[in-house]
Amino acid sequence: MDPRNLLPTSLLDEFPILKQTINGRPLVYLDNAATVQKPLCVLDAVDHYYRTDNANVHRGVHTLSQRATDSFEAAREQLRMHLNAAHTHEILWTRGTTEGVNLVAHGFRTILQPGDALVVSTLEHHSNLVPWQMLAQATGAELRFIPLLDDGSLDQDAYLELLDRRVKLVAFNHISNALGTVNPVQSMTAAAHQVGAAVFVDGAQAVPHSTVDVQALDVDFYAFSGHKMYGPTGMGVLYGKTEWLERLPPYMGGGEMIDQVRLEGSTYAGLPFKFEAGTPHIAGAIGLAEASRWMHRVGLEQIARHEDELLRYATAKLQTVDGIRLYGTAAHKAAVLSFNLDGAHPFDVGMLLDQMGIAVRTGQHCTQPIMDRYGIPGTVRASLAAYTTVEHLDALVDGVQKAARMLL
Repeated sequence: MDPRNLLPTSLLDEFPILKQTINGRPLVYLDNAATVQKPLCVLDAVDHYYRTDNANVHRGVHTLSQRATDSFEAAREQLRMHLNAAHTHEILWTRGTTEGVNLVAHGFRTILQPGDALVVSTLEHHSNLVPWQMLAQATGAELRFIPLLDDGSLDQDAYLELLDRRVKLVAFNHISNALGTVNPVQSMTAAAHQVGAAVFVDGAQAVPHSTVDVQALDVDFYAFSGHKMYGPTGMGVLYGKTEWLERLPPYMGGGEMIDQVRLEGSTYAGLPFKFEAGTPHIAGAIGLAEASRWMHRVGLEQIARHEDELLRYATAKLQTVDGIRLYGTAAHKAAVLSFNLDGAHPFDVGMLLDQMGIAVRTGQHCTQPIMDRYGIPGTVRASLAAYTTVEHLDALVDGVQKAARMLL
């Protein structure tokens, strides 16, 4: 295979953290599924807010508050555009994907009844599993699971058999953080809607790597984390269709989310503020909007093509390593290489790679049911980003080969 960097290697210059050395070696950062590094423009946007506009939003008539509010709400509109949501009020600020899942799960406590059912895939991060388990326990609803095939894809025939009129909500990820499997969101959503079920999609691993159009997908809820798409930590987005957001109760009570407060009771603000109690992460929203603009300047399709090319290249190169076993071989996958060396613990491989300046993730990746499905304690996971290069992946393969010689 002829290796190609489809994005300019000069992109690395926009990420100051990547210019350091680790253990005397140039840093090769391949832990992007955990968190992605931030370009200078995002760092500058956050710094500019704190240096020049720092004030609370929506609550003041003074100039700083007005400027902060304008930037904060412009950020919401930028993320609406990024997802192609129909309305800006369908974009809710959260602390990340996990809070988005919990917000919806909390709301469905008022909807589900004993005898209802939830369908969740076995491909999920714990954040898109545990809240639904808690919801089922609280409401008496049945929890059904979409099984996983050997290649890391979901059994679509089994999924269709799980759907009936008792199912009120289906939850699954767009792209698996552990295996890189890309799920057929549009067809799975359409099938769920045929039985009247709502659809929640964990998009944490999809938004950084591809174009996401929530209207085309027709999902009811879609959540992701800003730090995985070149933005700040502690910041995320929950998209929800207007009719569903109006139906769900507030997740938290406090300032900002109210209309009228009397000692005998309160009424709540309209969308999106009903779900945004307290002082928000203003700098996080501003930084996330700048990350979105940065991705559009680079090109969402170009990022996806670049990563796909490198994924294919690295997969072929890793398969030449003696004793390697790759997990997640679905026909449609993205940005993740999950593997083990026969006879070696993934933690040991990861430690050796770190000594060579190569940052990967080891362990269960918050997906213990997946690891149980394969009968393994965990994997070594290398994950890609826009700034990943052929040279980074050559270093990874060379490092894995060295680790294999030392451990096997």
